[in-house]
Amino acid sequence: MKASYDPNLTQSDVAVWQNLKRDIGTAEQKNLDNFTDHDDLSTVQFLTDINSTKSESFQPTVFTTWDEGDLPPLIEKYIVQPYASWAKTVVRRPTDVVFLTHILLYLFTSVPSAVGLYCRFTWSHAVIHWVMQAYYSGSFTLMLHNHIHNNGVLAPEYSLFDKAWPYILEPLMGHTWDSYYHHHVKHHHVENNGPGDLSSTIRFQRDSLLHFSLYVGRFLLLVWIELPLYFLRKRKPRLAFRTVASELTSYALIYFLARHNLRTTMFVLVIPLIQMRIAMMIGNWGQHALVDDEDPDSDFRSSITLIDVPSNRHCFNDGYHTSHHLNPRRHWRDHPVAFVKAKAQYREGRALTFHKIDYIMMTITLLRKDYMHLASCLIPMGDQIRMSQTEIAEMLRSKTKRFSEEDIMR
Repeated sequence: MKASYDPNLTQSDVAVWQNLKRDIGTAEQKNLDNFTDHDDLSTVQFLTDINSTKSESFQPTVFTTWDEGDLPPLIEKYIVQPYASWAKTVVRRPTDVVFLTHILLYLFTSVPSAVGLYCRFTWSHAVIHWVMQAYYSGSFTLMLHNHIHNNGVLAPEYSLFDKAWPYILEPLMGHTWDSYYHHHVKHHHVENNGPGDLSSTIRFQRDSLLHFSLYVGRFLLLVWIELPLYFLRKRKPRLAFRTVASELTSYALIYFLARHNLRTTMFVLVIPLIQMRIAMMIGNWGQHALVDDEDPDSDFRSSITLIDVPSNRHCFNDGYHTSHHLNPRRHWRDHPVAFVKAKAQYREGRALTFHKIDYIMMTITLLRKDYMHLASCLIPMGDQIRMSQTEIAEMLRSKTKRFSEEDIMR
């Protein structure tokens, strides 16, 4: 395990990392069979307090890049604090000021930029717009992820706006209307990376570039028809109709705008769509590449946890993927404390927790078959603490083996 943590981790991630590091130190000094949790109460209390409006330690998340106290005092006092006080009345939970921050950011940058490109196309503007949207897309998608799992992110009195902003922003960020909701909530979390999941990884050799290419290619070319057919097989015709309708309506928008201005539509809608769908498959591969062959149905053994900056600081604790599968409606700020509270189950379930690596690099590292690097990123828990780095690397390699149909039927 790498000895230090990334200084850009969130406060919650630092607390979790230090808690796990203390566990490792305690286990190395004692017999693992007599292992007990160390200092969990204080960690749980800290993580609970920063989420609770009743605590003096409560901290809303206002930005992803800066934490409270990072900005100059005058800016904090006269701009950030008044904005946060107002924004807490707009969002559904006081912790979630950051969602309003991002909605406003996208509405006042992405939308005017796209409209400007349609009014007057220049190559420099087109490239800058594409780069900006690529930069935004991760945070936007995980904000949308919270929206679709919890039926919105804003207070009830702003419900109309809460329903409207995804339809304005989704096409600009590479999403067809409602497709993320239909695929992720109504399909992926139902099938849970099992054999019926259209984005399941289990039938693929998960350190093979060829298999990964087939996986991405299938999703790019066939998801538009496979998903409604899945809903029909499950006797959910309304979902099938809604999926087809939203997908074809999105394609119709692209078609008509392309007829009006092909170059702008390529940069504003087409490239982001292709880019987003590839990125989502890269991410899903990283999230579900390491699957235990003894118990592939276990959430602890078919998904992973990441203590890293891109996933948790900029993408709203998306690194706690096992926690998310255990409770898909769990609030994003509650994942770290839920993880610490459930450490015994994570240990018993032989769950995998990593740091200093994100899902994209997880996929890339697997395709490079660099298991020693992956082993160095593992934060060992339970019996894993006894294992050498080489043993961990071989254990990780064994979890990428494709499942045959006979394996699946067992």
